[in-house]
Amino acid sequence: MRGDDRPIGVYDSGLGGLTVWREIRRQHPDESLVFLGDGKNCPYGARPAGEVCRLADEAVGSLVAEGCKMVVVACNTATAAAIGFLREKYRDIPIVGMEPAVKPACLHTRSGVVGVLATARSLDGELFRRTAARYGENIRVLAAVGEGFVELVEENREDTPEALAAVARVLEPMIAAGADQIVLGCTHYPFLLPVLRQVIGDRGIEVIDPAPAVGRRVGELLDRCGLRAPQGAEAHYGFRTFADGEYLNRLIRKALG
Repeated sequence: MRGDDRPIGVYDSGLGGLTVWREIRRQHPDESLVFLGDGKNCPYGARPAGEVCRLADEAVGSLVAEGCKMVVVACNTATAAAIGFLREKYRDIPIVGMEPAVKPACLHTRSGVVGVLATARSLDGELFRRTAARYGENIRVLAAVGEGFVELVEENREDTPEALAAVARVLEPMIAAGADQIVLGCTHYPFLLPVLRQVIGDRGIEVIDPAPAVGRRVGELLDRCGLRAPQGAEAHYGFRTFADGEYLNRLIRKALG
């Protein structure tokens, strides 16, 4: 079987989707990848849904035009605002979105309290509300916006006292309320995992990063649609942005550093 050596496109508002890009690269080392980090319009979290949908359409359209065989929308905000539209418009290729990891959190909680960190637009999305309603029966779901989290990651300030203060400000009320599962509902947030774990300490709280599940979903679709690259293929990695050259260099350093 010859295989399909076209790349998989991965798109985010900025640098956060690199957490998903890294996981896809780890799980599927034969696959070439093109990462598009908008950068110019980041952050998306407080933008109107219609504007986010337009930006996502522009980004996904550019990856499709580049010849990507699949696109992963590695942005929770763009998924919440645009995934249905994107799948309808680009129906000839698989489009993978970010599922809010509320289901596994609700299934595994021992305390009956689950914390969800996300952007305002994601928390306002139908996908989050539907998932929380379906799996959150008899579970207390505490949702909070990670104020300033995206900006900290975009500016490479994850390992700073202000990052610690920002995370503690949002996380400590969830911990005090008894949350034993913390869902990361934005792909930027896993870059703050060391700080999150510093705030959590040894309380036995599980932090759920959805990237591994997205990697597995990519694998399922590669097999189902007959899109896998040939075994042993040499993978190539491309990087794109709508911002300037300095941002592109920062993106590449964060991806490969």
